[in-house]
Amino acid sequence: MRNVTSYPVEGKNSLQYWTQAVSPLKAVRNFLVIELCRYLPFLNMKNFLYRLLGMKVGKNVSFGLMAMVDIFFPQLITIGDNSILGYNCTVLCHEFLIREYRTGPVVIGKNVMIGANATILPGVSIGDGAVIGAGAVVTEDVPPNTTVFGVPAKPKN
Repeated sequence: MRNVTSYPVEGKNSLQYWTQAVSPLKAVRNFLVIELCRYLPFLNMKNFLYRLLGMKVGKNVSFGLMAMVDIFFPQLITIGDNSILGYNCTVLCHEFLIREYRTGPVVIGKNVMIGANATILPGVSIGDGAVIGAGAVVTEDVPPNTTVFGVPAKPKN
């Protein structure tokens, strides 16, 4: 089970209540910084800017071109030293559903490799040395030194 907190809503779908979940000004600031970082080729500058948003980014972390982190809750993301987030991967700390929205921390260990176009869902922990295959959707915790791939991501046999 993922480590998420649920916030029920009534009436409209939960995305209609996003301004109650996060300040619109904070969301705009986060969007501008994250969108800039998606295109920046300078890894140290990306890490610096992400830290300004409250992300916990370890030493020598590398975000590939177009990597996307959560705009509403970047402060819920922790990434260990020497990890790589591949081209166009997505790290989410929230999900809006019809009758509720959920938030959850994402913890990515040290020396983790996340492949291109992979998606990490809220409340997931990825252990040290894990490898996430390209295009995988990570819906549950990944143990250390495990390779997963597919939709949903499952361990390699």
